Amino acid sequence: MRRLGAVCRVVALITVVTVGGAGCGWSAASSPQSERTPGEAAAPPPGTQSSAVPAGRVSSVGVLVNGDDHSCTASVVASPHGNVVATAAHCATGLPLDTLEFAPGFSGAATGTFPYGKWKVRAVQVDDRWTEDHEDAADYAFLTVEPDTKGRNVQSVVGASTPEWGAGPDQRATVVGYPDPDHNPDNHPVMCTTDVRQDPDEPAMMRMECGGFWVGTSGSPWLIGYQGPDRLGRIIGVLSGGDTDVESTAALFDAKARSVYERATRA
Repeated sequence: MRRLGAVCRVVALITVVTVGGAGCGWSAASSPQSERTPGEAAAPPPGTQSSAVPAGRVSSVGVLVNGDDHSCTASVVASPHGNVVATAAHCATGLPLDTLEFAPGFSGAATGTFPYGKWKVRAVQVDDRWTEDHEDAADYAFLTVEPDTKGRNVQSVVGASTPEWGAGPDQRATVVGYPDPDHNPDNHPVMCTTDVRQDPDEPAMMRMECGGFWVGTSGSPWLIGYQGPDRLGRIIGVLSGGDTDVESTAALFDAKARSVYERATRA
């Protein structure tokens, strides 16, 4: 699932969405380069990407599963008990908790395969600003998951990124996510490394311009210092929306996000 960003102010979707793109499109007024045509990304600086590429298996990144359906991207975040997963708030609220699971490393056509199994979600923690007003800057959630049938915590099996609170919005970040099956029939994750910046429409958020982040990529981790699947670096936010598959936004983790995370570590 991918939610439209702050410009559109669309109410969060609850069911799995299979339509890419957005209804309101890109406006030149919201673009820092008004000469750009709608949906066109800025020319990337050296060493960055303008379109997503196959990510291969990043074991700590996966999808949320609700019964037979999967939606949104989520990833394991380092925690004292190794049982915390980050995603977007609009992905994790409104769904029945008794059937919600996290499937790291998910891939494969149709219902896909689950190389590390599914991890039952025990609790969902969100910012009060999301509960009360669906505020875009609070569109993040931290989930507490149960041990697997062998008693292992998810972090010990698939690894985790380290949360960083209060990083500045101007970063070179790697974003890993799962586009919806209409654009990604084999359900493989994609990734993009590019320079991100403060969103001019929402100062508490980041924006990136990289094609291929369709519906389904909500909740994707924004990582700095990423050096590969086994050296994930630090997570500074999760993808929350965007007006096209090219333009994506993320709520920047701050002290309020840390407070929500700490509730998840105790749940």
